[in-house]
Amino acid sequence: MNKIRKGDKIIVIAGKDKSKHGTVLVISGDYVTVEGINLVKKHLKPNSIKNATGGIERKLMPLHVSNIALADANGRATRVGIKVKDGQKVRFLKTTGAMLSA
Repeated sequence: MNKIRKGDKIIVIAGKDKSKHGTVLVISGDYVTVEGINLVKKHLKPNSIKNATGGIERKLMPLHVSNIALADANGRATRVGIKVKDGQKVRFLKTTGAMLSA
């Protein structure tokens, strides 16, 4: 069971965007893409075959899961635990004990 899932509210705990909040958009392996976090400028060459004009594009880049943590109701970073409730595994926040949606 993954401790961080698509749609979770997270906080960045390391890197250039430390202490920023966002929502998980994509998970691929050990990397997640978070809305509005880790934006980089990508320089593009013009390409006549693809009818693409050149320029500078702002692009979301993935973050490693070790650099993010779930945010609790107070907006602070928290760890995630897993309990068995009614025969199913559920995630909960260690700081508040609040259950997370499946």
